[in-house]
Amino acid sequence: MKVLFFNYEYPPLGGGAANATAYILEEYSKIPDLSVDLITSSIDSEYHLEKVANNISIHKLPIGKNKNNLHYQSQKELLTYAWKAYFFAKKLIKKNKYDLSHSFFTVPCGFVSFLIKKEYNIPYVVSLRGSDVPGYSDRFVFLYKIIKPLIKLIWKNSFAVIANSEGLKELAQKTNPKQVVGIIYNGIDIENFKPKPEARPVNNFIITLGASRVTERKGIDYLIKALANLVPQYSQLLLRVMGEGDAREALEKLAKDLELEKNIEFIGRIPRENTAPYYQEASIFVLPSFNEGMSNAMLEALASGLPLIATNTGGTSELVEEGVNGFIVKMRDSQDLTDRIEILMKDEDLRKRMGEASRRKAELMSWKKVAKKYGELYDKIKA
Repeated sequence: MKVLFFNYEYPPLGGGAANATAYILEEYSKIPDLSVDLITSSIDSEYHLEKVANNISIHKLPIGKNKNNLHYQSQKELLTYAWKAYFFAKKLIKKNKYDLSHSFFTVPCGFVSFLIKKEYNIPYVVSLRGSDVPGYSDRFVFLYKIIKPLIKLIWKNSFAVIANSEGLKELAQKTNPKQVVGIIYNGIDIENFKPKPEARPVNNFIITLGASRVTERKGIDYLIKALANLVPQYSQLLLRVMGEGDAREALEKLAKDLELEKNIEFIGRIPRENTAPYYQEASIFVLPSFNEGMSNAMLEALASGLPLIATNTGGTSELVEEGVNGFIVKMRDSQDLTDRIEILMKDEDLRKRMGEASRRKAELMSWKKVAKKYGELYDKIKA
């Protein structure tokens, strides 16, 4: 089987969707009768061809990427990707007979799959990732109004539309209640991400935010304000924020204004393969986001055996069982964050029980299972 795969993000570009693609392709590389060409973006002005294995080729197209902001793709860059990916795909189609195409994100990638279907009658699957679903991001409110008819058209003409959480499925069906949306959850690398209690420092209580985009949507300012409430009594508190994004400068200023420079570290982008130790040294994971699909960072924290504190968005309800392996907090509420963090700081036994419950839940999920479910979907298309 030959699959033409589209995702404008692939490590080191992007966030959760990029990492998910990398994990899935890693699993696909173990399937001898499956061949995949991924068309993605280059971080520089050159075309690059990489091989995950003999059957997995990654084509990185130059889109005018700004190297200083690898997590954020501008609308111009997305349009450039769509244009170049379409014409590059046409070249590949002349050489290969593809059974289907698979697009992460409805736009711009799903639009490319839509055009390819119209021209070559190649069926396609769309994986919803979050920002491609109307209502997900405040940043795209105006754009959603313009492109909603196109999004509905792309979904309608697909073989399948797949969300990565129940919450994202429900959001998609607000755009089109008649649209059938399946669910295939993100997986977890349970071998790389695993508990290591001895890695936790004695003199610090570390909160990790995970390897995510540092954007306004993540609600990090509310977590910083919660720290300001706690630090006078708990000076050992240390928040480590992995990732880059356009909100970092404002958040660093907020931390300085609240005199929390010693208690908050913005450590920048950490390559996916190097993030595990940052979870292992932490005592808890906190994600006060306004919206998520299913957070890869939360999944990694789950596998690392951490209690989770998160807002009720995206895949939270599937990953956080209230009082069992964490707490679900109110959105945009620093006091609720303060209270829940303090409960866990005071109760080591509770932290241990919740961490063990997180690990048990993680062991039921794997990227191998995710790849298998997509493989079963591909087989239905070929049948």
